[in-house]
Amino acid sequence: VCRSNKSPWVCLTCSSVHCGRYVNGHAKKHYEDAQVPLANHKKSEKQDKPQHTVCMDCSSYSTYCYRCDDFVVNDTKLGLVQKVREHLQNLENSAFTADRHRKRKLLENSSLNTKLLKVNGSTTGICATGLRNLGNTCFMNAILQSLSNIEQFCCYFKELPAVELRNGKTAGRRTYHTRSQGDNNVSLVEEFRKTLCALWQGSQTAFSPESLFYVVWKIMPNFRGYQQQDAHEFMRYLLDHLHLELQGGFNGVSRSAILQENSALSGSNKCCINGASTVVTAIFGGILQNEVNCLICGTESRKFDPFLDLSLDIPSQFRNKRSKNQENGPVCSLRDCLRSFTDLEELDETELYMCHKCKKKQKSTKKFWIQKLPKVLCLHLKRFHWTAYLRNKVDTYVEFPLRGLDMKCYLLEPENSGPESCLYDLAAVVVHHGSGVGSGHYTAYATHEGRWFHFNDSTVTLTDEDTVVKAKAYILFYVERQAKAGSDKL
Repeated sequence: VCRSNKSPWVCLTCSSVHCGRYVNGHAKKHYEDAQVPLANHKKSEKQDKPQHTVCMDCSSYSTYCYRCDDFVVNDTKLGLVQKVREHLQNLENSAFTADRHRKRKLLENSSLNTKLLKVNGSTTGICATGLRNLGNTCFMNAILQSLSNIEQFCCYFKELPAVELRNGKTAGRRTYHTRSQGDNNVSLVEEFRKTLCALWQGSQTAFSPESLFYVVWKIMPNFRGYQQQDAHEFMRYLLDHLHLELQGGFNGVSRSAILQENSALSGSNKCCINGASTVVTAIFGGILQNEVNCLICGTESRKFDPFLDLSLDIPSQFRNKRSKNQENGPVCSLRDCLRSFTDLEELDETELYMCHKCKKKQKSTKKFWIQKLPKVLCLHLKRFHWTAYLRNKVDTYVEFPLRGLDMKCYLLEPENSGPESCLYDLAAVVVHHGSGVGSGHYTAYATHEGRWFHFNDSTVTLTDEDTVVKAKAYILFYVERQAKAGSDKL
């Protein structure tokens, strides 16, 4: 109808193709038009006419029912939906192969090398790979692209031994899993490894992570379905489950061998969460000191808590400032958020401290110190908060540095740290676009070999530092600076 080639949806009743619900909604109009004749039928008459209620996204192969107003995962008894998927996939693969041959011929012509870049005097191509959206899975794609650009973490998984979990008739064939399948032989580490290996190879423009998403459905029930999810919550679940699986051994590698390699990574300063150290805690793990003082008797209580990321409040005085260039006061910075996190705080009446000396709950103060910094510092800005029955978004712009984030002043014992060990450089940023946690869209910026990329599901584009620093960050990944780097500071 509108001749749009963006997000085409095919009706599984009549095979007509229209633009999807996120474009001009002609697929939905096709369904609504089909219901008009049915409304004129008498109730006593048998309605055998197809109602055109089910359609399929030609990009992600997800199936949507307009009558249920939701994505569906079940198939017919004859597996007709799966056959449609395989047919669309074959068409896509044929088109993709032809497109690759066409591009290869174009690249052979030096006058048409418009997609190539000059780096250090030599010409190189964009080798980044996007991730297809499987139905509101941008939250997962943004986290996966960010983690894939944390070199030490990514390399560890890519160098793990591979294992083929499927065998027999399904070996080597792309499958589309549903909730009804009873295959329990799944490995999050293995599918995560495969996904990381597929990125940055440059052999395809976009990779479909449906096998990884299937494993996520199996072991993380909170993320079943195709509704929008919180990227930070997904990241925490992902890292926690990777950590637990690595502790237990996998891929035919013994648990002791894994732990031995993990101990080499973590060195003498291990941060163990729920058991022995793994690559997750060795790279993302830090330690906080929680210091609580009773305001009545002065008793001090100290507790050490391991962390994989720090969740920072945006100070209330900045919450109405939505852009960097907006006037009316100073711009909120990442330092303001860190200071708010570590400043001395008096607990309110709902958080009274149980003083062991007074033997009852008393008013008290609380302060956080960082006892040990991680190799990769993950900072989560708390942009979503509950007000009455709604979870609103804090859309404040927070200024953050690309290089030289100095964490020394937040350390418990800064004198024991080297001059460079507290400096961090930005590796990736996750951004939420939209007004609510259950809606909107996630993208990511990440640096790879000195260049910044913008990852928007299957689309990957080169960008620059000026664009990155203007983003309204939701999650920031900072990597510990090596000793030979410069001395820029926040």
